[in-house]
Amino acid sequence: MSDFFKDKVVAITGGSEGIGKALIDALIPLGAKIATCGRNQDKLYNLQVQYSNHLLHTVVADISRLHDCENFINSTIKTFGGIDILINNAGISMRALVKDAEIDVIKRVMEVNFFGTVYCTKLALDSIIKNKGTIVGVSSIAGYRGLPGRSGYSASKFAVNGWLEALRTELSDSGVNVMWVSPGFTTSNIRNAALDKNGKMQGEGPMDEAAMMSANECARHILNAVEKGKRTLVLSFKGKQTVFLNRFFPSFADKMVKKFFLKNGELIK
Repeated sequence: MSDFFKDKVVAITGGSEGIGKALIDALIPLGAKIATCGRNQDKLYNLQVQYSNHLLHTVVADISRLHDCENFINSTIKTFGGIDILINNAGISMRALVKDAEIDVIKRVMEVNFFGTVYCTKLALDSIIKNKGTIVGVSSIAGYRGLPGRSGYSASKFAVNGWLEALRTELSDSGVNVMWVSPGFTTSNIRNAALDKNGKMQGEGPMDEAAMMSANECARHILNAVEKGKRTLVLSFKGKQTVFLNRFFPSFADKMVKKFFLKNGELIK
């Protein structure tokens, strides 16, 4: 990579693990100034210890809370003087059929994935416009195609994509790039921390991690897309295939997705 990220202020939500942590690991050697937030204070402390000699600002925050987002974004601007790139990465998933899921589970997923993106983006917007920067939403294939057992997650990612597309259009003459990234299945804690039908963490998921893209590889793709100013990025062949089939052969896509996730009306993945 070039020196594109050198001295850029990059704010990343959910940077203590998974794709967020991989983004930080990739950006530190490139000379970026990084701010990140997460709910786990111990993991953020370990991050600070790992990169004690680098420009790293960490804040304990739950992005579903506006006040926490205000604290994260405002303290980042105060620390570094502004924000060049915002990567809305933090998120949670769910794994339950609609007929079984409590309403509060779907609400919680929307609060984190959608409203967390809205809060942080809105708060950082003036600074990013001033710096002609970049806004990124880490979305999902579930933002293009509703997935059984992930109804709230799919809804939240559809909402993120639509909201960012509207924002991109509004900012089309501003010099700001707005993009959303849709990883396929990635070796990330988001699956293990997925909420079950009652809103409790499900623990280890049923997916085969050996067949998934690593968080580090996903991070490299995201940063490359940011540098190139891309509009959207769909990762993995299966992800691109799903988007294509759902657009042009929706009935066939219904059958294929159902076969992948369900057996006799119950979730298998």
